[in-house]
Amino acid sequence: MIRNLIGAEWRSPADGVSSLPIFNPATGQEIEQVPLSRQPDVDAAVNAAVRAFPGWSRTALMERVRLMFRFKALLEEHFEELASIITRHHGKTLEESRGEVRRGIEVVDFACGAPTLLQGRTLRDVSGGVDQDLYRYPVGVCAGIPPFNFPVMIPLWMFPLSVVAGNTFILKPSERTPLGAQRLAEIFLEAGFPDGVLNVVHGAREAVDALLRHPSVAALSFVGSAPVAKYVYQTAASSGKRVQALGGAKNHIVVMPDADPEIAVPAILNSAFGNAGERCLAGSVAVAVGRAADTLLDPLRDAASKLVVGPGDQPGVQVGPLIRADHRDKVAGYVDKGVAEGAELVVDGRGEMKRAGFFLGPTILDRVTAEMTVGHEEIFGPVLSFARAATLDDAIGQANQMALGNMATIFTQSGRAAREFRERVEAGMTGINVPIAQPFAFFPFSGWKGSFYGDLHVHGTDGIDFYTRKKVVVTRW
Repeated sequence: MIRNLIGAEWRSPADGVSSLPIFNPATGQEIEQVPLSRQPDVDAAVNAAVRAFPGWSRTALMERVRLMFRFKALLEEHFEELASIITRHHGKTLEESRGEVRRGIEVVDFACGAPTLLQGRTLRDVSGGVDQDLYRYPVGVCAGIPPFNFPVMIPLWMFPLSVVAGNTFILKPSERTPLGAQRLAEIFLEAGFPDGVLNVVHGAREAVDALLRHPSVAALSFVGSAPVAKYVYQTAASSGKRVQALGGAKNHIVVMPDADPEIAVPAILNSAFGNAGERCLAGSVAVAVGRAADTLLDPLRDAASKLVVGPGDQPGVQVGPLIRADHRDKVAGYVDKGVAEGAELVVDGRGEMKRAGFFLGPTILDRVTAEMTVGHEEIFGPVLSFARAATLDDAIGQANQMALGNMATIFTQSGRAAREFRERVEAGMTGINVPIAQPFAFFPFSGWKGSFYGDLHVHGTDGIDFYTRKKVVVTRW
């Protein structure tokens, strides 16, 4: 059974703690056990972070940055190992895992710019003989709760920015994919960071609730489903914590009649079926405007039927397994419900469920409407809903009906249509002729509506603002 990191010690949880199996989704075989830590384990981690905070927050900024550069160098050295860990216990292809590690390291790159990012402001002579200055200070003890689908990238969205700003941190990885965060913590210690700056507590709801309510935790970052994001935000904010809670998505890809199918089709396949659809930036609804349906559906059907499904560590595989058997069955249930509600099954990936592991192949449902369950609920699997709209205005209306507003993209050769879409669609990340509108580390991951709860988004300058508090000093000599 893997252990918690409390200060400098890898420690087994309190007596009597139960555990859950960690699986290889490609085989269904158990590879490890994760403990379900409870309140005493969370208290121990928070206490270690509290003890470390005074010394770490006063550590010279350039020393904190030197350690962050060392951490980045070690991440590069262990790049392939981290990708392999992701594939082994999440299931995504090695190519996708490498992309995940790279995107995570990009946030560490950004954190290494702390000497510029943490600068304040000054203004002399705001009135006679009076100067005014703004300084940034760390918030205190922070916590992060990442999801199962990006076990390396999303922890790296959280703790590097937090600790380089002078905070200490408690990471509660997903109980389904904890091995990536475990290895990150080992590398973090190898980089030379002091004891207690990063602590790791494994567990499920009890550990989460303990962090949400702990009086010594000042700020909390969460990524997960929309209902849990709302719960996390309400619970943590009610106790006075800063919260950034990223929730689910129902992302629309609008294809105009003038779009080039040779560009749009592979982009939609990448967006809908990459990572087996288990990502909050998956394009789960393709909306064909006007005659675009005539040139889009057949190529999508043919290409999706040819995608190679299998274990993510095998060459040539394009779609790996889902995370668990129960989740696979839930996704398959959405397909059943879509057909029952009137959608037409164009590509059926449920035949892949016969093989060992937790597989479901690419699936396409045609003539989906926003009123159907598959048209408005997040499926989180390799299921593409194909919808139709008479005009761009209708397509934007379909997207804006969603309670979630993470991402929306459009494929068109018309600057006018692209601008209209950009201005009117209610999604915090909007793409034009790109499959996935994912911001780089120096921009915020800015979901809207039910896809985000809070004021300051993850990474980018929002991340710096989230992990610091401002002090204004007014001086007369």
